[in-house]
Amino acid sequence: MRSALLLAAVGLALAGTCAGAAQAGSHLTDVDYLKANRCKGLAEGLGAGDTASLNALIKAEGASRSETVYVMGQKEADRAKRDAGHVDGKERLTAELNGACVAFLSGGKETASAR
Repeated sequence: MRSALLLAAVGLALAGTCAGAAQAGSHLTDVDYLKANRCKGLAEGLGAGDTASLNALIKAEGASRSETVYVMGQKEADRAKRDAGHVDGKERLTAELNGACVAFLSGGKETASAR
């Protein structure tokens, strides 16, 4: 049952069905926290450049997460970084990085929107 819930949460994070709440001063939902970690992994894997604001956002938001969500976030970043290393998905992953990840890459100062 617990693993089913974990898979469901990761599935929601990957599907991008939530509109996201990455407004300045507001806290990320667990799903948005997982999305931000995915964006971190994509940015690192694709060599997107400066991720300092994203790293700061994840660090700040990670402090208030349960251990389960925190570990899931780390695994999501690792998975995205690994995915970015595959040649066949680079175009799709670059589009995701330049689309849904823009709000997180700016440190959560814009509204994250599902694309």
